[in-house]
Amino acid sequence: MNKPIYFDYAATTPVDLRVLKAMLPTFSENFGNPSSVHRFGQRAEAALETARETIAATLHCDPDEVIFTSCGSESDNLALRGAAFAQREKTGANQILCSRAEHPAVTKTALQLEKLHGFQVEWLAVDATGMVRPSALEKALCEKTALVSVMYANNEFGTINPIAELAEICRERRVLFHSDAVQAAAYLDVDVTRLGVDLLALGAHKFYGPKGVGALYVRRGTGLIPHLTGGGQEFGLRAGTQNIPLIVGLAEALHLTVTEREARSAHLRPLRDKIIGTVLETIPEAQLSGHLEARLPNHASFIFKNADGNSLLQLLDAAGFACSSGSACKTGNPEPSEAITSLGFCREWALGSLRVTLGASSTAEEVEQFVKKLPELVAKARGLLNFRPGALEE
Repeated sequence: MNKPIYFDYAATTPVDLRVLKAMLPTFSENFGNPSSVHRFGQRAEAALETARETIAATLHCDPDEVIFTSCGSESDNLALRGAAFAQREKTGANQILCSRAEHPAVTKTALQLEKLHGFQVEWLAVDATGMVRPSALEKALCEKTALVSVMYANNEFGTINPIAELAEICRERRVLFHSDAVQAAAYLDVDVTRLGVDLLALGAHKFYGPKGVGALYVRRGTGLIPHLTGGGQEFGLRAGTQNIPLIVGLAEALHLTVTEREARSAHLRPLRDKIIGTVLETIPEAQLSGHLEARLPNHASFIFKNADGNSLLQLLDAAGFACSSGSACKTGNPEPSEAITSLGFCREWALGSLRVTLGASSTAEEVEQFVKKLPELVAKARGLLNFRPGALEE
């Protein structure tokens, strides 16, 4: 193989050259501080507010409902911390509902709120595909519930949750609803009026934008206590001088994503299905993780019995394929993630997870090379595990 093949687009994406082009002037020409009153500051502020308007138009909300952050994880943190504290102050409600299949930016934030600040975390049940069903949410809601957080699409196994239905249930009970849409925004509709969410988190580097910038949609009237204080930037909800180049990149990337979403999905869906079908046909004791149909169009994920996922990743990398065993935030951790174990897999299965995520430049030829090589590498990974007595009990 002459060139390594990248199949880890759920971890991050390359910056689109059109996005880079939009960003460049803000590094050296419109470089002012947007809080300054002189013409340099005014130009930067104009770029900032134009970006905010672009994102608002995409989300179908008002510009003052868009808050810029440093990444999707910060957006999740601001949503959970800010809304939980505000709701408790307003109503006394102190329960947070989320599932163990959420990104660590949600689960670890919720657990810290419980440990250090007296909130009560309850875990929503997920089905065997990792989906939160409306019936599970209805059963879990109570008078003490301050906030519900359910991700739009799972980063590790690609399952798409019925966000609009879940948000409607919360709205009827007057409970705030937050969704981590960091993975979903690249391929799913993020019209907040149709989704009905109160809070929605985005991260630019998942859809061909730059790393280090994100956004949080906050429905007007939603109480939010800032977790980063200082100046009055971002309507007093997130202090700090805004990073204009990255914000401009976020806006351009999201605009291009929405414009090209259907074409990208149509290109990737058959490639994804080719991977899923071939892997399940050619590799014994392999299972698809996540939902077969309600799944991101670029996302294929598997569990291989009696195989070590990290060993498999190393073998794949040596063979020229960049994949993941799940969340990029879990890289190097030998333990299966909570998201994978929430699906009900026992340890001998859960250790052998593989995530294959495609991107705009992925080709049928690359997929063909991958599915031909993978059975051999899974067999090698299983052989390596067999040389480690007691590995599955560690």
